[in-house]
Amino acid sequence: MAFSLNRIMLIGNLGRDAETRFTTNNVSVTSFSIATTYSYKGKDGNYVNETTWHNCVGFNLSDFYKENLKKGKKFYVEGRLTKRDYTDKDGNKRYSTDIVIDKLIPLESAGSGASSYESAESSSVSEPDVQVESNEDLPF
Repeated sequence: MAFSLNRIMLIGNLGRDAETRFTTNNVSVTSFSIATTYSYKGKDGNYVNETTWHNCVGFNLSDFYKENLKKGKKFYVEGRLTKRDYTDKDGNKRYSTDIVIDKLIPLESAGSGASSYESAESSSVSEPDVQVESNEDLPF
């Protein structure tokens, strides 16, 4: 059997608040977009920023993530690429490349009202390896 690898790691900012819906089997599906920016020096000597948008999908995310996946927040996302096609409401065939999330780590404090990351448990997403009593103890 040949070796293969399908792994993607991103650090970026959410472009919109996450949306959660449920399948007929009561599995929660949370989707959001994340932007990454690549900077390089152009031919004219000025820096050029290229922003790429990535569609992300997480299954059975905890309520912590559903509440904190807000526009502008910075997250580390790790997962695998998947491709799908579908027919839109106008009957046109569309294609989409998505990231199915395996690991999701917030890179900013959760904001007011959040006490710690240890309360955020999910069966499909790994949590940060930090145990904190308050947001001031976070390493980021």
